[in-house]
Amino acid sequence: MSGALSHATVLLHEAVEALAIRPDGIYVDGTFGRGGHSALILEKLGESGRLIALDKDPAAIASGSQWVDGRFCLVHSGFANLEAVLDGLGIARVDGVLLDLGVSSPQLDEGERGFSFRFDAPLDMRMDTTRGLTAAQWLATADEGLLTEVIREYGEERFAKQVARAIVTARAVEPIETTAQLVELVGKAVRTREPGKNPATRTFQALRIYINQELEELEQILPACVARLKTGGRLTVISFHSLEDRMVKHYLREMSDADKLPRNVPIRASEVPQGKLRVIGKAVRASEAELQANPRARSAVMRVAERSDAA
Repeated sequence: MSGALSHATVLLHEAVEALAIRPDGIYVDGTFGRGGHSALILEKLGESGRLIALDKDPAAIASGSQWVDGRFCLVHSGFANLEAVLDGLGIARVDGVLLDLGVSSPQLDEGERGFSFRFDAPLDMRMDTTRGLTAAQWLATADEGLLTEVIREYGEERFAKQVARAIVTARAVEPIETTAQLVELVGKAVRTREPGKNPATRTFQALRIYINQELEELEQILPACVARLKTGGRLTVISFHSLEDRMVKHYLREMSDADKLPRNVPIRASEVPQGKLRVIGKAVRASEAELQANPRARSAVMRVAERSDAA
């Protein structure tokens, strides 16, 4: 494998250690990014190990395509297609899956992608720039009710109705095509905001999540991971906002609970039914040292579970 890493990977060592890598195992990095986690996984794999990495971002695929390692396979696909990708490679079960959710640092730092309000750029926001509507195209046609719902639900923005009305009013005058336009109109619609936070933060988050169907894809991938993990295989998920983490937390908890038996049923301890997953440890957050080096890690939460032998 060759290729330089260009950004700080959040919870790098913690995430890879949580996978409990077996040298001859088969692992999936569901969000390759710029390959931080993948590189460390490959370091821990032996000659017979395999790593399948997925990413929907063409820039990430271009970066990873420069890697040369016979154990490594990079696929241009969102992780929601995990099962189809594994089927195409003839792989039934894997020893571990790592999901690093949300937007990557390169995506935020490349102004032309339209993810960040720090740059005046085309309002794109697509993780996969080869398909789907841009944020600008969606804003041009979405009705006020849907705008309000998306901004409220995905951005947890209490001024969602006011922002939606501002968007509808502004687009009647001229198309909303740049990040600067959106930042300006949201800033006028949001009356108060947390100190140090741009008023457009929540709206940008909401649009990005909606445009990329992030929560829908997370809902698809979690059951797929359980279905494809070998007994003892690990699932490690790093999320960056409360909506994702809540979904992951509840799913892992649900899958760790077996069907409840009626009270007072006589049964041996070894016969007590178990869930398909066993939650490993508590939620992990970035250390103070990592936060000093990479403030973007502040919102990261990592959760880990292990596949049981329950059917």
